[in-house]
Amino acid sequence: MMRVLLADDQSLVRAGFRALLDAQPDIEVAGEASDGEEAVRLVRELSPDVVLMDIRMPRLDGLAATRAVTGDPALDEVKVIMLTTFELDEYVFEAIRSGASGFLVKDTEPEELLRAVRAVVGGDALLSPSVTRRLIAEFAARSKEPAAATGLSALTDREREVMALVGIGLSNEEIARRLVVSPLTAKTHVSRTMVKLGARDRAQLVVLAYESGLVRPGWLG
Repeated sequence: MMRVLLADDQSLVRAGFRALLDAQPDIEVAGEASDGEEAVRLVRELSPDVVLMDIRMPRLDGLAATRAVTGDPALDEVKVIMLTTFELDEYVFEAIRSGASGFLVKDTEPEELLRAVRAVVGGDALLSPSVTRRLIAEFAARSKEPAAATGLSALTDREREVMALVGIGLSNEEIARRLVVSPLTAKTHVSRTMVKLGARDRAQLVVLAYESGLVRPGWLG
């Protein structure tokens, strides 16, 4: 059973999400929070698998709450999905840097929300390749010129190659075709790279690819 914590200051939004999630045989709502401070407290108390975290909340905003959750080693297994009103909210990029596993717009289709929760719990990428590419393009436009690649000495040449392909938004299937390997092999390389670099998920691996200089703005095709 996948356990989800809802963090949103609008009770109607929480009620809608609860009705959808509790109707699923494999998902249950572990609790609800109406502000960021309450969200962090309940995460520590309830240890949910996933937090659906609104960006804009009183007392402590979703960005700060996400940093509090992802920065706590005791909560390493908890994944955060940011909720936003606009698809390219200005805070989304900082949220991913802070350890969020991705984001969803509040008016997303119910099936997409359910898919996202299950994907994050399963350790897969939350964002579709097309959404990932838009995020990367925006991240590249906002980022400063990265330094030369550092901190990647633990990676093999193939793992660096795979990380660069993740960084330009390719899915495991696309990486497999590019490298002429099986999708399972591509997924294994991605997983090993994440473990070596301490990346919580694929979204953070994209950020690391840019911040290390392995991928540079303007490489997106």
